[in-house]
Amino acid sequence: MRNYQQFVWPQILCLMLLSFEYEVETKSTIEACNSSDSCPSLLSYFLPWDSKVSEIATRFHVNASDILASNSLFPITSSSAHQILRAKTFVKIPIFCSCVDGIRRSMSTIYTVRAADTAASISEGYGGLVSGEQIKILNSINGSNPLRNGGTLVIPLPCTCFNNVNNGGTAVYMSYVVQIRESLSSIAAKFGTTISDLKAVNGFSEPTVDPGDIISLPIAACSSATLKWYDESMIVPNGSYTLTASNCIKCSCQPMDITMRCVPSGLAVPCYNLRCKQSNLIIGSECVEHSETACNLIQCVYRGHRGGKILSSMKNSSYLQCPDNVCHRRASCWSFSSSEDPFGMSPKTSSSLPLPVSKASQKTSAFNGRLARFLINLLQIFLFLKFILYFLI
Repeated sequence: MRNYQQFVWPQILCLMLLSFEYEVETKSTIEACNSSDSCPSLLSYFLPWDSKVSEIATRFHVNASDILASNSLFPITSSSAHQILRAKTFVKIPIFCSCVDGIRRSMSTIYTVRAADTAASISEGYGGLVSGEQIKILNSINGSNPLRNGGTLVIPLPCTCFNNVNNGGTAVYMSYVVQIRESLSSIAAKFGTTISDLKAVNGFSEPTVDPGDIISLPIAACSSATLKWYDESMIVPNGSYTLTASNCIKCSCQPMDITMRCVPSGLAVPCYNLRCKQSNLIIGSECVEHSETACNLIQCVYRGHRGGKILSSMKNSSYLQCPDNVCHRRASCWSFSSSEDPFGMSPKTSSSLPLPVSKASQKTSAFNGRLARFLINLLQIFLFLKFILYFLI
């Protein structure tokens, strides 16, 4: 009997602890507000099951291209929306965060109820970003007003703005669902921030989180605020890009870099005015001029768009020593190349947009091509003769 009790009681205690944890309400960060403005925000979404990009876009009422951009998936093709992402994949969902009834949250996601749905299953479909109880309360779901097949529900999604500022720099805030075995320390390391910063943003007195908690993560971002753009403002989180000017221009914010970089997207759309006036440089291209005392870097930079016209201008920067990426280049000008673009994008050549290539370099390239073909043929003959001699001997 005693042995039986020694075996049973630990099991009962374990069940009691699990039940207690299940009933504990998860924490979430809520930002009070009193204005009607909105801001760009992100949601952390761990896929509950395999999903196409288009299915995720429909689930959150966003564009598939915006999901691709937020997750640095490029290029965008006709098949991109049909790309399948596997269960448990981490996806950043871009949304706009509004002020609703005095708190920040997104109310733009509408869900159509299916026959087998429950509030809990709908919550699971959104990766724990919203609870079944929240769905019930907001949509007045109860015994007299149950879920109905074909009915629609407003899905209240968490979000924060905090004026898009963190520690004096531009930031976009992501609502992050804490996963099993994660801690504030591991989350801080994963997203390049600190425990103290997460505590300050979320108002935590202790650095402890539990699975299912929803916290706000500051993601450093690039801003066009100081770039002198015409009638256009943009905030792009690090590690993502956005398309603008009728998809002709791709502006990216690379990890560990808070400078906006805009280049021609290269997508199959009609684009004009990609070249700076009175120059051979197109947007995103650079030219270096050397002197005995300095290095002058000339850039063709994007300045916004107006009435279908893409605006650009030349920017000059002088250095006592050329930047590392150009200090060994002695050519007068060069164009933006795929080796310099982390997304593999480079402007496509066309008759209306010639790249600055000299005749001498064309002759050199042609000679190098003929020499390479001759050496390859010679190597093939050598290997063939070696194969014949091997069997003869």
